[in-house]
Order: sequence, then C-alpha cells, then structure tokens
Amino acid sequence: MATAKPKKKNPRLASGRKRVRQDVKINAANTSLRSKYRTAVKNVEKAVVSGDKVKSAELFAKAQSIVDIIADKGIFHKNKAARDKSRLSKKVKALALKATEEKAA
Repeated sequence: MATAKPKKKNPRLASGRKRVRQDVKINAANTSLRSKYRTAVKNVEKAVVSGDKVKSAELFAKAQSIVDIIADKGIFHKNKAARDKSRLSKKVKALALKATEEKAA
C-alpha cells in the first residue's frame, strides 16, 4: 500500500486561514487561464498544419490577446509570452508566404 500524503494542518491565525481561502480561488483562476492559453496556441498550430491561412490568422489574433492577458497577470513571464507570440507569428507568416508562392507558380 502506498503511503498517503501527510495531511496539511490548518493555520491557526485568521489571516492565515484567509490566505488559504484566497490561494484556492487564485489557483483555480490561474489554472483556468493557463488552460485557455494552451487551447488557443493549440488551435493556431492546428490551423497552420491544416493549411487554412484565413482561419490561422484569425485564431492567431485571438491567441495574441490571451497571451497578453496572461503575461499581464503574471501567470507567465512577459518574455515567455513574447517568445510564444513570435513563434506563432512566424508559423502563420510562413503559411501566408507559402500560399502566395503557390499562387504565383
């Protein structure tokens, strides 16, 4: 039988108990936003792979907004957000270039 995690003790001070309550709410909100971020990035990457230029550009605009919100709230570092936006932008632009090259050829 695996050993169970040791049970956490409740804080004695009222301020400590309030902090625990706040932490639970904040953790839930951050988890939700992180999930929203991952979904947005995944949707852009799927659209790029499928080759849909219009849809990928539209989803990229939405993803940019979500990434900025997450960086502003401090869930991810601003540099990580900028790096992720840059990488997504590069993929979307490459798809657009590929589409224009195919039309020209």
